[in-house]
Amino acid sequence: MAKIVFLDKASLGDDMQYQLDRFQSLGEVKYYDATTPSETAERIQGVEVIVTNKVVIDKEMMKANPQLKLIAITATGTNNVDLEAAKELGVIVKNAVNYSSESVAQQTFAMLLSLLNHIQEYDEFVKNGNYSASSSFTWIGQSFFELKDKTYGVFGMGNIGRRVAEIATAFGAKVIYYSTSGEVRDERFELVNHDDFYKRADVVSIHAPLNEKTANAISTNELEMMKENAILINVGRGGIVDEKALAEAIDQDKIAGAAVDVFVSEPTPSDSPLMNVKKKEKLMLSPHIAWASKEARATLLDITFNNVEGAMCK
Repeated sequence: MAKIVFLDKASLGDDMQYQLDRFQSLGEVKYYDATTPSETAERIQGVEVIVTNKVVIDKEMMKANPQLKLIAITATGTNNVDLEAAKELGVIVKNAVNYSSESVAQQTFAMLLSLLNHIQEYDEFVKNGNYSASSSFTWIGQSFFELKDKTYGVFGMGNIGRRVAEIATAFGAKVIYYSTSGEVRDERFELVNHDDFYKRADVVSIHAPLNEKTANAISTNELEMMKENAILINVGRGGIVDEKALAEAIDQDKIAGAAVDVFVSEPTPSDSPLMNVKKKEKLMLSPHIAWASKEARATLLDITFNNVEGAMCK
């Protein structure tokens, strides 16, 4: 019977037990909520299948386990596995693609609209009694703006970026996009160059993977190009944005605000520049959750189950 190990089960949530139990039909399964680098080698010893989200699997680990058939990644990104070594050693690596497009797109607009429409500020105004004590039926506070006729900039026109672009269009926004490759990704939307993208966009929405072309792609130069009333949304990867430059841009009113779901280091350390922004009302943070609707996680485990089952049948 094949041996299967989940190295970071907790990353999938505690409401997926039914989907996780299915894997027991494929072999002997061990589940670990989390695995530190010092624990990895021991936990993968003798297994045929490793299921990992963020735990790193390197060449030495693979070489020490010649029986290893498959590394199933419960994510789209594959940067936690040495792919060249896997190919050299005959280990199959399978990831999960396009399982979270709806989830990420929905969270993108939830964060954007909360920030743009000052939802928390208005909620607090009512709950703290200020509205009850007011002589007017309404309180404008900070004005909010409509997305209609605004320019929505998508950084990375993949499956998620495309879905976000469609929703932005439904709000009446004009969509432009920037691709580091310069390739046309979707003819329904306008591909623009680097400078035009940042100068024209009222919203910059990041939906790209982290690689050598996108690392620190948005830093002081790009933030200074942006409009003072522009909003930056990052639900892609933390390393795409220079966090120090973003914190400075927020506090110096170079942009209107930002919503960030992903960070350079995760969990983000308490001394992160984003954790120490002075104008906190202009920044919305969430703990890398955009991908993780219940439906998306169920789909993710379905894909992973099929990947493991397929490898076991070979």
